[in-house]
Amino acid sequence: MLHKLLRLPQGKWMLALYAVAAIALFCAPLYLSDFRLNLLAKFLAYAIVALGLDLIWGYTGILSLGHGVFFGLGGYAMAMYLKLTASGGRLPDFMEWSGLTALPWFWKPFNSFAFTVLAGILVPALLALILGYFTFRNRIKGVYFTILTQALVIITTTLFIGQQAYTGGTNGVTGYTKLFGYSIASPGTKTVLYLVTVAFLIAAFVLCRVLVKSRFGKVLRAINDGENRVRFIGYNPATYQMIAFSVSAGLAGLAGMLFVLHVGIISPSMMGIVPSIEMVLWVAIGGRGTLVGAALGAILLNSAKSVFSETYPDAWLFFMGALFVIVVVFLPKGAAGLFTQLKWFKRKEAGHEGADSVRYPAV
Repeated sequence: MLHKLLRLPQGKWMLALYAVAAIALFCAPLYLSDFRLNLLAKFLAYAIVALGLDLIWGYTGILSLGHGVFFGLGGYAMAMYLKLTASGGRLPDFMEWSGLTALPWFWKPFNSFAFTVLAGILVPALLALILGYFTFRNRIKGVYFTILTQALVIITTTLFIGQQAYTGGTNGVTGYTKLFGYSIASPGTKTVLYLVTVAFLIAAFVLCRVLVKSRFGKVLRAINDGENRVRFIGYNPATYQMIAFSVSAGLAGLAGMLFVLHVGIISPSMMGIVPSIEMVLWVAIGGRGTLVGAALGAILLNSAKSVFSETYPDAWLFFMGALFVIVVVFLPKGAAGLFTQLKWFKRKEAGHEGADSVRYPAV
């Protein structure tokens, strides 16, 4: 029986591993404390961001340093809904402190949970689509596109910090404790929210997997290899780039909404330059163009950050820096690239054995 299992095709092995990973995640509430479960839920939300970023960077070859904005927009959407629910018909406290007497018009739709979810995904996706239209159509790419996304982060965070009366300013939006009448801090609610996050992570992975395995994904990889060649054979690279960028931003917005449910706060510092760069590091260290590596990179790096900061509070930054250097120097294709290298080495060894076993006819 074991011999037959070991001879399963690679595709079936991967499906089996995915199934085991999904079961382990769904069963996590059985063996993790409430604190650790909430941490894992936050890391799974980060993994959704990494999946989307891998779609645009790993497969399309477009580096975005602005995904913190899309993540933050989703987070603010959910925070606005929760804050209005907690206020019970009154103005949010930071609006009263700023002298507002009426709820701003753009806050009013966020009394609806359905609108909040749609806005948390569609607003980042639409912003990415608009940005992509003006950049990709004009063939702005490479470092210039990366600089533009970084500028988007600076502009957005500055705007959110400056509009204290509407966004909570530097402090952000916080002070909400209930969702649908249930306490967000209660263990039962946290478990349900964790399971919801797992379900969305799996859905996001399946979506990205279907996209990259489809004809659409083949065009994305072709654009990564040579955009001009794709254009010469009749495709419009800008259209595919805009769609990939928009889907990536929508996933980041979804992750931001889930993040707020687990953490209970969103502020400009969580959508700024540093978080945007960290998101790129998750994908780079996990492995670009692999999806699984990107998601694992987000989970494992943030887990390591948590462990090191708890165990070595005065030196954890040095440990994290050393980890980054080791991976970049010895694993340039990321942690997932190690698995690929091992498979290549195994095939190479098998090829040598096959060549040695060839018997030539006697002359």
